[in-house]
Amino acid sequence: MNKILIYGAYGYTGRLIVDEALANGYQPTLAGRDKEKIDALGSEKDLPAIALALDDKASLNQILGQHDLVVHCAGPFIHTAKQMALACLNTKTHYIDITGEFQVFELLQSMNEQAIEAGIMLLPGAGFDVVPSDCLAAHLKSKLPDAKKMTLAFTGLGGGLSRGTAKTMVENAHEGQWFRKNGKLETRPGGESVKTIDYGEFEQVSVGISWGDISSAYFSTIIPTIEVFIGSTKKQIGQMKWLSRLSFLLKLRFVKSFLKKQIDKKPAGPSAKRRENSTMHLWGKVENGQESVEARLVTRNGYTLTAKTALLIADKIVKGDFKPGYQTPSSAYGQGLILEVEGTSLKD
Repeated sequence: MNKILIYGAYGYTGRLIVDEALANGYQPTLAGRDKEKIDALGSEKDLPAIALALDDKASLNQILGQHDLVVHCAGPFIHTAKQMALACLNTKTHYIDITGEFQVFELLQSMNEQAIEAGIMLLPGAGFDVVPSDCLAAHLKSKLPDAKKMTLAFTGLGGGLSRGTAKTMVENAHEGQWFRKNGKLETRPGGESVKTIDYGEFEQVSVGISWGDISSAYFSTIIPTIEVFIGSTKKQIGQMKWLSRLSFLLKLRFVKSFLKKQIDKKPAGPSAKRRENSTMHLWGKVENGQESVEARLVTRNGYTLTAKTALLIADKIVKGDFKPGYQTPSSAYGQGLILEVEGTSLKD
């Protein structure tokens, strides 16, 4: 039995994970919907490759049944996670993905009992989304156990977006900003929530976004009020406010398709040199009404980190280190998981 199946392997981040798996001695099976692309990647890497559509349930179950674990890299995950997760429950195959979409965390958490019964782990967010922020959230919770509010933020220096990330942003652009208040998910127009955040080495204006931590950090810490920010500029925030007024257009499928076609004309993602020279900076704060605690985390570029953390978690699972059921990175492996990745530092 081949231990690891990487689905969506020919995508920008999928390729990075394939290379990381090879560097760690694994010979994963590669899979994806596009036969031409997956066959070409299989030939390039000298690895088994299978063209596989998620709606082909029989073939999906057959292939998953031959593997211990799937690393799911084909987004937007709001459209793909359910099919893959249900197939994993049927075949008793562990599931991890690299999503940052809070809807997927909510969906997979609802499958917790089924996963426990199947004896498998469902762990979404095994990449930059959300390993570092989830570990930071757990660290802050340990410092202030009775915290009632958490604010998280991140920004990058010198990086860039992959086509897949950009398409996910298009898919969710019409919804504004989601956040959690008193345990409930709520939304507001994009660009409304803005603050200047001290990331440690610098300050940067940051804007509230819909991010996986409003669900993952909630399940990890049970802190009832959570909001996430991303480093931005006044110009970008102005554009977000403008786009929020056009949300009715951004809901339309043909508008989404047009925007995604424009994205396809751009490079697949940041170059290796650009990734090497960029860093991610995270900040978090928890409050209980009387006290507050802050902490900061610095990591490698988000895409490089995703390959590292996804393979780190996959390696633990295939070696038998897992907790059945739905898990977050920190609930499965503790707040120190991110510190196992070289180039990461935490400062209170």
